[in-house]
Amino acid sequence: MRMRQQHGFSLVEIAIVLVIVGLMIGGLLTPLTVQMEQRRVADTRRMLDEARDALVGYAVRHGHLPCPAISAANGEEDRGGHRCTDERRDGFLPWATLGLPKLDAWNHLYRYSVTPVFADSGQRFKLITPRDITIHTRDATGALAHATPAQDVPAVVLSHGANGAGAYSELGVAVASPAGGNDDERANAHSDVHFVARQHGGNRGQQGGEFDDIVTWVSPNILFNRMVAAQVLP
Repeated sequence: MRMRQQHGFSLVEIAIVLVIVGLMIGGLLTPLTVQMEQRRVADTRRMLDEARDALVGYAVRHGHLPCPAISAANGEEDRGGHRCTDERRDGFLPWATLGLPKLDAWNHLYRYSVTPVFADSGQRFKLITPRDITIHTRDATGALAHATPAQDVPAVVLSHGANGAGAYSELGVAVASPAGGNDDERANAHSDVHFVARQHGGNRGQQGGEFDDIVTWVSPNILFNRMVAAQVLP
């Protein structure tokens, strides 16, 4: 009788085991997801640094900065004569002209804005040529503050981050609009002269709202020093 008895797990015991295994797998996947996202942020920051250096190198070679890309499908700069076509100063980074990758780590196009006179190939800009882009940040109290002097930046490049608020896909389709309270991401999505670069945060209740944009810009001092060293500028 005893030898014929069958022993096994009950459905309740199997369910408990499955729950425990699921919790263990979930605990392993969460750190892995965080690590992957950190890697995407680091890769995008690196690419933006390369884009900034490529813009400076382009100016050293040509005496001016490039125009925005023709379209999401065509990464050549959109130039008509000496000026950008239709005086367009904001759009996608001209990745083909600069020899750079097209997309950030979330497969979104890089955004680019340039002070128009700095993209004018007909008259080389000088040390005293005025810029018109300002980079803002948030101070310790959460108030907007200048990250750069007002109207002092020749060009800016940015990624709209993981949430894609304000970004465009590889096909040029808008990914998402910034949430109503995300003032800083909204500024980056809709302005071509005022941008925000600050510490990332997922709290929509903080001043400026949730923020994961990654912003870099061409420093006028570095730009001019490189051009003077190359004897492009006096």
